[in-house]
Amino acid sequence: MIRSTLWLGFFTIILLSWWMMYMMAMQMDLDLLGRPGEMGARMAAMDPRMDMKMPMAEFGPLFSMWAIMMAAMMLPTMVPTLRSYEMLMVSADGTRAGWLGVLLGYFVVWVAFAALIAAVQLALLFGGVIDMLGIPNSTFFAGGLLIVVGLFQFTRAKEICHGVCHSPMNYFLGRWKTGFAGGVKMGLGLGAFCVGCCWGFMALGFVGGVMSLLWMGLATFFMVIEKLPQIGHYVTKPMGAILIAAGAAVLLWTPLMGG
Repeated sequence: MIRSTLWLGFFTIILLSWWMMYMMAMQMDLDLLGRPGEMGARMAAMDPRMDMKMPMAEFGPLFSMWAIMMAAMMLPTMVPTLRSYEMLMVSADGTRAGWLGVLLGYFVVWVAFAALIAAVQLALLFGGVIDMLGIPNSTFFAGGLLIVVGLFQFTRAKEICHGVCHSPMNYFLGRWKTGFAGGVKMGLGLGAFCVGCCWGFMALGFVGGVMSLLWMGLATFFMVIEKLPQIGHYVTKPMGAILIAAGAAVLLWTPLMGG
């Protein structure tokens, strides 16, 4: 009964987070692809330095938005990790409190990352790189970011971080700690490796627009696939090649179109 209740609460948080992101997108007059309507286009063109209240130009609202986005996108990728912990609950003296601790520690790290990327968004906004809706003003920036994230897929850092995310059982066996506090410590470690593995897909929000539900869905789907034990290792580098090719296409297409 307790197990079912906890899992139900877990998936309820995910669904509520997606619903909140959907409502935010609608309020900003964005379609599912992140494209602005008439009102959204006026908002995108606003100067963030104007003397008026603009939530998308303030740290607090941006941080809240990114924190909700982290819940919507990253909690689904935790399912294999939480299942691995459950497998060790009997043999390694795990508890439901420890299970909750792992979840909390993991999410704390991603909330900290939400604060960092919200600050990055403000810097890009006031630097004129992106507009008020998080959509890039420069295709050179978008293409360059695609290439950088694609290249990262081939690095040793990605390999190490992905190895932990892909095989959480090995992480638990090597760093096992009991109780709620032990779960939090393991969750913090897992969260740190997960940020190291997936930060690039969060940053790609600045290519398609941070409020694009299409980008959120595709990024979440790929990150879930990347962590599946059976196929995760087979998709990392091909995705890197796809991102590099997409970035190169954007950079080459821009001069041809006179952009």
